[in-house]
Amino acid sequence: MLLLDNATKESRLKKERDAKRVKVRAAKERKKLGVLGRRQGTARGMGLWGFDESQAKFALFLPLHHLWLGYMSELLNLPQLGGAPRALSGAAIHPKLLKADFHGSIIRVHQTKNTAILGISGIVIHETEGTFKVVTKENKLKVLPKQNSVFTFAIPVHSTLPATHDVNSPLPIPSLEVNKELKTVLDGAHALLELHGNQFCFRAADRAGRKFKAKESIEL
Repeated sequence: MLLLDNATKESRLKKERDAKRVKVRAAKERKKLGVLGRRQGTARGMGLWGFDESQAKFALFLPLHHLWLGYMSELLNLPQLGGAPRALSGAAIHPKLLKADFHGSIIRVHQTKNTAILGISGIVIHETEGTFKVVTKENKLKVLPKQNSVFTFAIPVHSTLPATHDVNSPLPIPSLEVNKELKTVLDGAHALLELHGNQFCFRAADRAGRKFKAKESIEL
């Protein structure tokens, strides 16, 4: 006896039903992950921010911090190192800092209701509406929620830009080998300012065009 297995061809409608079934199943799996899970799963395809934690090296982001120092020097019009330090007026610098970009700054959790993050400091590598993502000196990536937290950050007293710098030219990135005496803003003359996270829950791009109202008292 010779048995012949004559397989039937799959119809076009069956293929469409199977494809639809797979699509529905994938949508259900994405729904189970929630918002954060969906973002992590589609970050590469949607162009969302992603970071390889093996690259969380403090020294790797020092050039970004030095670039931020030059940005602050230009934004606040700081005097050169040889000149006399100028008193920083709150009325003059606060509106500028509210709209400033904090990527590259060094922030520290000064007060918080979440004691697990109290005292953590590092270079800001990403700011979202509700968090600061920093790389600490221990080469660890930490996510610091803004809600119910007060941060401190330092700005230089003198300009870190050369005297010949032109505002129309790009900001120079100091070489770590040449500028060994000032590794971070905390190693030189600096001023400490407080940042209340509850009033700072905006993206950096949103703050640039937003009008803020002064408040007499701010509670944690």
